Amino acid sequence: MRPGKEPKAVGIRTRRNLSRGLIYAILILGSLVMLVPFYWMFVSSLMTEAEVLSYPPVWIPKTWRWKNYLEMWHALPFTTFLRNTIVLTVGRMIPLVLSCSLVGFAFARLRARGKDALFLLLLATMMLPSQVTMIPLYIGFAKIGWVNTFKPLIVPAFFGMPFYIFMMRQFFMTIPIELDESARIDGASTLTIFVRIILPLSKPALAAMCVFIFMWSWNDFFSPLIYLHKTEMYPLALGLQLFRSYGEYLTRWEYIMAGSVAMTVPPLLVFFFSQRYFVRGITLTGLKG
Repeated sequence: MRPGKEPKAVGIRTRRNLSRGLIYAILILGSLVMLVPFYWMFVSSLMTEAEVLSYPPVWIPKTWRWKNYLEMWHALPFTTFLRNTIVLTVGRMIPLVLSCSLVGFAFARLRARGKDALFLLLLATMMLPSQVTMIPLYIGFAKIGWVNTFKPLIVPAFFGMPFYIFMMRQFFMTIPIELDESARIDGASTLTIFVRIILPLSKPALAAMCVFIFMWSWNDFFSPLIYLHKTEMYPLALGLQLFRSYGEYLTRWEYIMAGSVAMTVPPLLVFFFSQRYFVRGITLTGLKG
């Protein structure tokens, strides 16, 4: 080894370690900044009403009031709210997974005249703001008597959503077309290819779609606010706001924070247990256009 080559390699390694350490420091600092609101929400859920409203803010409660969660749950019919949320989430997830994967398969695999134009038209609907269709949809659902029912929130899921159709179509195009051709030689139908070949290979994309749908439906506030007017039909996101307008529980922030923490736990668990498939599905989706 020539003189001076080893010190140069050491210098390069040192700069690389310093740059990596700087990146980690920035990421850790950013994570801490992002966690501050969650910490405040959690500790506020364990405070008294006076501590929540005190100024300057109290960052550590004097007494950890775990009973706030129990009081919050029994102050309003949260068991009913939870059941409604589960019904809405499952009622949207199952038809969306079926319809979006089926339509995505058709766009990715089947041959038809004008298929690309239809796909571009589908993508164009993603640019249409929801505020444009909100009033016409409400009028239409009101005329057929669906307001104050779960139907306006569940039935449209059977017709798919453009974003998930696009995501599944992009993933299906990464699967070799030779698998379809081999199956057709063996006598498999299009539906058989979809069910027995494509879907088993699409677990990462399906997991990613399920996580997205769960997060959206579990935390959905605006759609139930428009179509549901009875308290007993409220989901958790809508029922929680009753603490700001409900008799003796008017603006009980410690209860609101406790309910928010309780609502956050299921999405965190879903993401934690499906993280491997979710990250893989997001990574692979869109590799082929």
